[in-house]
Amino acid sequence: MTSPVDPAQSAHTPAPAANRPTATADVAGALKRYRVIAYIVGVMLLLLVCLAMPMKYAADNPSAMNVIGPLHGFLYVVYLLATLDLGRRVHWGLGKLILVALAGTIPFLSFYAERKVTHELTPAP
Repeated sequence: MTSPVDPAQSAHTPAPAANRPTATADVAGALKRYRVIAYIVGVMLLLLVCLAMPMKYAADNPSAMNVIGPLHGFLYVVYLLATLDLGRRVHWGLGKLILVALAGTIPFLSFYAERKVTHELTPAP
């Protein structure tokens, strides 16, 4: 026995977008964590490249590199974990996951990746 179906509703109801994850509290929390750590890693990478490395190699003063280098390394691992968490929740493919993870290694790219990911995962108004 089959249940009655309204043909007008089923013919005009769009299928949910398979590529766009639903905005759940878990995804929203993971996105927030990713956004915060992406910004912090981006700033730390700029400090490393624009301050610590010139001080070490041009001024022969490794003190900033000794502090900023390990701190950036630790924060990049946290960024990788946040990226993996977000990617798992929104079902990213391996390629996208790797590209977003690598964005924390190129100056300014983490800011761009964060905006692109946020735009992709935030519902349109």
